[in-house]
Amino acid sequence: MRLSEKVAVVTGGGSGMGAAICRRFVEEGARVVLVDFHADRGEAVARSLGDAALFVEADVARDADVRRMIDAAVERFGRLDVLVNNAGAPQPPTPITDTTESDFDRLLAVNAKAIFLAARRAVPIMRRQGGGAIINTVSVAAIRPRPNLTAYNTSKGAALVMTKSLAIELAPDRIRVNAVCPGPADTPMLSTFVGGDSAEKRAAFLSTIPLGRLCTPEDVANAMVYLASDESSFVTGAVLDVDGGRCI
Repeated sequence: MRLSEKVAVVTGGGSGMGAAICRRFVEEGARVVLVDFHADRGEAVARSLGDAALFVEADVARDADVRRMIDAAVERFGRLDVLVNNAGAPQPPTPITDTTESDFDRLLAVNAKAIFLAARRAVPIMRRQGGGAIINTVSVAAIRPRPNLTAYNTSKGAALVMTKSLAIELAPDRIRVNAVCPGPADTPMLSTFVGGDSAEKRAAFLSTIPLGRLCTPEDVANAMVYLASDESSFVTGAVLDVDGGRCI
């Protein structure tokens, strides 16, 4: 019960890493506002978690939706202790000359601007409460960019710098801000990144991971529990690679 009495907002909670984060948080005693753009997926996960979870349908790149999801946490559970900016948009391998302006804008909006919007709404609440934790799901792409993913790499690089910038700005308020950088993960997004789901393409990715397997949603969720808990009370501005050693 490391998150007992804590209230968390988790974006992108309807599948993959987000769903695993919500489950682990509830197992550790938290109450969760599960946010997703896809109502069917989000509602299904929230129902499976019972009274400890509330689903909010939202587009995290729209300020009105972000304000509504943050307000929902306070209205339903009375406070907000943890904000997990997990929602993300992938990019299929695309040369820079074939990347459209709209694709670039979409990746920046979902992967970076959404963190700004959510933090802007959550910080005043956390300040009034005397502290809190913001955790951003970034990517090893921010540390070790791969070719033909310039828009995605850029969006995740912005998210990483924003994490550190917020950490130093909000430290006096006892609001900790950290990043988790998953490696290639066994989620629905994997086939997008590798350009198709096949044994050959998976094997190529596996060969780059020293621990010899893909990251799982549970790997990321366990890291999130630590950063959301009081066990990490002296950790801020950290970048936790959950990548099986891929960035070494």
